[in-house]
Parts: sequence; C-alpha cells; structure tokens
Amino acid sequence: MPGLLRGVARTAAIAGTATAVSNRVSRRQGGRWAQQDAQQQAQQEAQQQAAAPPPPPPPAAAPPADDMTTKIEQLKQLSTLKEQGVLTETEFAEQKRRLLG
Repeated sequence: MPGLLRGVARTAAIAGTATAVSNRVSRRQGGRWAQQDAQQQAQQEAQQQAAAPPPPPPPAAAPPADDMTTKIEQLKQLSTLKEQGVLTETEFAEQKRRLLG
C-alpha cells in the first residue's frame, strides 16, 4: 500500500508541475501576441493616416434651377414615404412646410 500511495503522490506532483508550467507558458505567449498585435495595429493606423487623401474642396453654390429640381425630388421622396406608411399626414405636412418655406 505505501508503494501505491507513493506512486499516486508522484503522479499528482508531476501533473501539477506540468499544469503550472503550461499555464505560465500560455500566459507569456499570450502577452507576446498581444504586444505584437498592438504594434501591428499602430503601424496600420499610421499608414492609414499617412495615406489619407486631403479633404475635398467645399461644393460650389448650386444655381437656383438646380435648387428647385432638388426640392421637387425631395417632395417626391416625401410623398413616396407617406404612401408607404413611413410618414404620417402631419409629418408629411411638416416636412413639406420646412422644404418649401
């Protein structure tokens, strides 16, 4: 019986040591991967900022004819939304008043 207990104790000690070592290696490797990911992300962000195109120039003022065409298109979209039931009659009237007023 003492030999059996000694064998069980030895197996438990070896298994516990192996688990502890494995966990430590896993944590260390995880930390290394996290550090590499952070470095790669910082490099990608720097490249994206360097490659970003300059903002487009502000649009020129549209002529009045285009303004009326735009308003007509917006009114058509509003009426379509009202027909589909997305807008109520009062919401449609309010948006129309804002658009034309």
